[in-house]
Amino acid sequence: MNRIGYWLMVCTFVWLTACKEEVVPSKTVDEKPVLFPDYVEVTIPSTIAPLNFRVEAEYEKIDVKVQGVQGEVLHVQERSVAKFPVEDWTALLAQNRGGELKLTVSLKQEGKWIQYAPFSVYVSEAPIDYGLVYRLIAPGYEVYSKMGIYQRDLSNFTQTAIYENTLIPSSCVNCHSFCHNDPTKMSLHLRGDHGGTIFLNNGTVDFLNTKTQQTISSCVYPYWHPSGRFVAYSVNHTQQVFHAVRDERIEVIDLASDVVVYDVEQNALFSCPQLKSETAFETFPAFSPDGKSLYFCSAVRQEMPMDYQKVKYNLCRIAFDPETKTFSQQVDTLVAAASEGKSVSFPRPTPDGKYLVYTLSNYGNFSIWHREADLYMLDLQSGKSRRLDEINSPDVESYHSFSSNGRWMVFSSRRLDGLYTRPYIVFVGEDGRMGKPFLLPQEDPEQNEMSLYSYNIPEFVTAPVSLDIHAVEQKAMKRDYKNVGYE
Repeated sequence: MNRIGYWLMVCTFVWLTACKEEVVPSKTVDEKPVLFPDYVEVTIPSTIAPLNFRVEAEYEKIDVKVQGVQGEVLHVQERSVAKFPVEDWTALLAQNRGGELKLTVSLKQEGKWIQYAPFSVYVSEAPIDYGLVYRLIAPGYEVYSKMGIYQRDLSNFTQTAIYENTLIPSSCVNCHSFCHNDPTKMSLHLRGDHGGTIFLNNGTVDFLNTKTQQTISSCVYPYWHPSGRFVAYSVNHTQQVFHAVRDERIEVIDLASDVVVYDVEQNALFSCPQLKSETAFETFPAFSPDGKSLYFCSAVRQEMPMDYQKVKYNLCRIAFDPETKTFSQQVDTLVAAASEGKSVSFPRPTPDGKYLVYTLSNYGNFSIWHREADLYMLDLQSGKSRRLDEINSPDVESYHSFSSNGRWMVFSSRRLDGLYTRPYIVFVGEDGRMGKPFLLPQEDPEQNEMSLYSYNIPEFVTAPVSLDIHAVEQKAMKRDYKNVGYE
């Protein structure tokens, strides 16, 4: 280091030290501070990015001390929001894994320091996966504005694009899914003039045309078999309708829908009459962790769009033999929601196969537009469901998925403003009980309120996703399809 660099470093250190005032509280209060985001008494993984926050109060400065049983005290003092250095935060969490951190917040108000009651943040021993993958989309409805599929490193604030629709103009990208959190096996649907299914399998990228003479549409809503050989899809004839006088803005309905399975090795789809009934709508398939069952949602067919409010889905299960690629003739109804005037969507089993979490709303299957939508958990042994009151809010809850070890769940919620869905992470105990959910940390906590994009279908991945977007662009622009057959 040269002499100028050395003195710049020294001056910076002296300036930072001088800016940090000594905190001598003139008043202490028994209440804990009200934070945004609310990180008070949450359980977090030991590799999560810093929980930067502000306090919901008027103040001139904020001072925060973070102390664990092990490690140095992490002390920050800022003008507006508390921001913790990533390296120091990471080290402190690693040293206190399985323990807790005590945070003491003081606010400078009218020249005097007010100290709040300390609160805890619990650091779980259960690891979390590398990152999240999600779609970011503006509320463009019929017109495709900028959107994309992005991945976020959970240990810091790095977000990178996997695919953006600026690559192929006037396109919509959606329905991404991974084979049990494996970033090397991904299905991703592209809609538009150059639409198709981007299929990543161990480094090989194919551009699939999944529309066949035997199916009503291309394949959407994917869910991988644990073996990686099969992917269950829904095929849907979907329509958007807009409310003129209701509180809701939009409704997405299926005029028809079936469930099919893609055989990766044979490059062909197959199904059975129980999944392609003329008298029912079938959608949202999900394989069980042992690969021997397929969960799906089924509703009695109605005249659409006139009777859209009468469409109420039950949660069903059908046995599947992956060796013979055959389904049982018997369909079991696990949650008879329709008989109670409700509708099930988006079933997701836990990796250990003990539980299944689903969304329950008043009707239909596009629960992301239903304020009443809540998350429920089904005990697959007892057959009993319970509403997840510990994580639900007065607004939309939906689009949930589990980490590879099942100890963490992420879901989308509109609880902040009723307009945009944002990702919340929550610890899941072995008994199915959940902790207090926390909002995905951002480097600037104000970003959680200022962003005009919704987070759709957040899904954990165990490592970064590597997709050759140039290969995708070439195949899509040339319509270089790999046509899928039907058995």
